[in-house]
Amino acid sequence: MSIHHPEIVVTSRIPPFLTTGLQEKFIVHERDHIRDRQVFGRVRALVGGGEAKIDAAYMALFPALEMISVCGVGYDGIDVAAAKKRGIMVTHTPDVLNDDVADLALGLLLSVARKIPAADRFTRNADWLDGPFQLTRKLTGAKLGIVGMGRIGQAIAKRAAAFDMDISYTSRNPRTDVSYKYIATPTALAAEVDFMVVITPGGAATKNLINAEVLKALGPQGFLINVARGSVVDQAALIEALQKKAIAGAGLDVYVDEPNVPAELRKLDNVVLTPHMASGTVETRKAMSALALLNLELHMAGQPVKTPVPECRT
Repeated sequence: MSIHHPEIVVTSRIPPFLTTGLQEKFIVHERDHIRDRQVFGRVRALVGGGEAKIDAAYMALFPALEMISVCGVGYDGIDVAAAKKRGIMVTHTPDVLNDDVADLALGLLLSVARKIPAADRFTRNADWLDGPFQLTRKLTGAKLGIVGMGRIGQAIAKRAAAFDMDISYTSRNPRTDVSYKYIATPTALAAEVDFMVVITPGGAATKNLINAEVLKALGPQGFLINVARGSVVDQAALIEALQKKAIAGAGLDVYVDEPNVPAELRKLDNVVLTPHMASGTVETRKAMSALALLNLELHMAGQPVKTPVPECRT
């Protein structure tokens, strides 16, 4: 490989499609396998998935660092403020994963309402021979509250509308480009709906946004779906609410300390668990990889990147 290829460090797990693209165009180092200290002075970019953790101290190891490319829409593990102070560009891959995340959100809604995983086990175990399966909850026509009405929130609402759901939402500010009912707080929203879907960014501003008060307002007939970040939900409060049947159930794709899912959650029969797979289709991971690679190539060519994080747009 030519010595003129820029050097980069992969800091966390990334899709194989991105690995292949990087290896064709860059000299690639792995975060935990750098043996030559001189490498740190030559690295121009860091690359990671949505779960990447890159703080100011780690950035400081790379005096020539110009860019951080995140293959994911969420970037709450990146200290963007520290990056901006050094003039380091941070990019992510929004939009291309909207459909998949929205699809999984609806899948979790159906799964918890109709108890599909439990029904599968019931059938496989031949429990049907002893009598019919328990009655479940109707989804069509139910009241849906969405926490976060960004691109993915709107995609979820579009799908929910096909089920004739009565849709309302909460966000930092009401939107003028949607017709759904705006409710000012998560607690007030929870009190009015049957199902609540969380799809708001992670980070300090939303940590434990869905807390015990919100879960109490959701009530014993209410269901929570989280396809955002594990940090947005007070996980201990959620486990207690599920154990005590203070809410009817939950569908979770994200957790506080992934991939460590608490045993208490895994033992519950009123929760459906998936392994942070919302964007996990071949098609979308290819699109995310292509966008992350394009951002790198544009920056290295001295051109504006395609999808900077909002904080780096000015």
